[in-house]
Amino acid sequence: MKPVKLTILHSNDMHGDFLSEVRGGEGKLIGGLALLSGYIRRVRREVDHVLYAISGDMVQGSIIDSEYRGISTIEIMNYLAPDVVSLGNHEFDYGLPHLLFLEKVASFPIVNANLYLRPYQRRLMKPYHIARVAGLDVLFIGIITDKILSDLSRDEQVASFISLEEASVEVGRITNAYKNDDIDLTVLLTHIGFESDLELAQLLQPEWGVDMILGGHSHTMLERPAEVNGVLIAQAGVGTDQVGRFDLVIDDDANAIVEWSWRLVPIDEAIAEPDRELRDYIDSFKAVVDRKYGAMLCKFQEALSHGTRTEETPLGNLVADALVERAEADLVLVGSGSIRAKSLGPVVTLGDFAACFPFDESLVRFTVTGRDLLRIFAHIMRPENRTGEGECYQVNCGICAVYRDSDHQLASLDVRGEPADADGLYTVVIPSYHVRNAQDFLGITPEELEARGRPKVVATSFQDVLREFLQGHQNLTSRVEGRLVYL
Repeated sequence: MKPVKLTILHSNDMHGDFLSEVRGGEGKLIGGLALLSGYIRRVRREVDHVLYAISGDMVQGSIIDSEYRGISTIEIMNYLAPDVVSLGNHEFDYGLPHLLFLEKVASFPIVNANLYLRPYQRRLMKPYHIARVAGLDVLFIGIITDKILSDLSRDEQVASFISLEEASVEVGRITNAYKNDDIDLTVLLTHIGFESDLELAQLLQPEWGVDMILGGHSHTMLERPAEVNGVLIAQAGVGTDQVGRFDLVIDDDANAIVEWSWRLVPIDEAIAEPDRELRDYIDSFKAVVDRKYGAMLCKFQEALSHGTRTEETPLGNLVADALVERAEADLVLVGSGSIRAKSLGPVVTLGDFAACFPFDESLVRFTVTGRDLLRIFAHIMRPENRTGEGECYQVNCGICAVYRDSDHQLASLDVRGEPADADGLYTVVIPSYHVRNAQDFLGITPEELEARGRPKVVATSFQDVLREFLQGHQNLTSRVEGRLVYL
């Protein structure tokens, strides 16, 4: 036996979380890439053999990222120097051509094994990366979330083999091709959510030699890794406030992990000195953004929270109410994930607005039956959709939907204060992204949405509607009112 020590640091879902924040009664500095870089540099100095991996969603979520369309993020990540990165769904937010541009800007390998050019059966990205360290060959394979189908659903040239079964076949294909290359450690960098990681691990054949899954997408915080089918599975929450750390002892002869420990390391000033050069580099982007976006848009009576995507929130209610006023509809469905801040206000600057609402899309109004609405709410409120991997919604005043978890069914739905009439007709406004993916997100097909008449685009820009509303209304507030109730 030839034991080799190896440390693997891993992040996921960083979402442009560049800047440190002051929190707590003692004013402790938390998170941010400068502190994270300081910790990574410290570990690289203290430990002989270190790899740093990121499991998708580096981009989207900050005004700096939005202003530079992800280019700033990739340039900053070049400074951070990860050893390997996999794609997440938000890497596609600026479009597929722009992603291919960002991949050329990156000085680190970006891997994905299951995104294909359909007519030619060619992978779009590099499917794997072999990192060589301390005489070890470490194979990293990237697997994407099924959310990628949402953004590429209209592109006939691109296909993604992303069911769990298909993903496992892709893993097997690559590991079989390199089994004789003396691979010492095989790591999947996934972006499919923690629950799906558990299922994927169960599908992997032991002979393929997959040792670890470092995941993302569901923003899961763990006390310790899961272990399924002999595969260690970990995730590091969301943002840059923490980083996952595996300390491994690997048998180079047997190509196996013989010892391991893992912890979620909090990133604060007690654990590392900030990387001042990186901080200055980030500040150069921030200065430009601050000058452009520092003007005040409006002021709320108080800060409005959006602490969870799976339940009704004060900020979500405000957004839905603003949109329904413009759309003149009975119901507006606002994707909870499109609201990217955990709170907003009381002072709202243009920068705050842009960071909170980075996605722009058209709003489409449909006429549907009450029976259709009952189907939609039964689908979006079911427990399986509230695991952190589903698509949840915020709704406007006048809607009260009650779901009974014990019965696994929708108990009631009121529209305009009256029980929904199964045979009645109602108008519902849905963002275009959710229309394109109505079958998965809402449990109803686009064709069924259009069955009662031709849909109408009531606004070409979600951001324009919301910005004009906020600019024209001061001292707004909102409360949780029981629009979405889970029993």
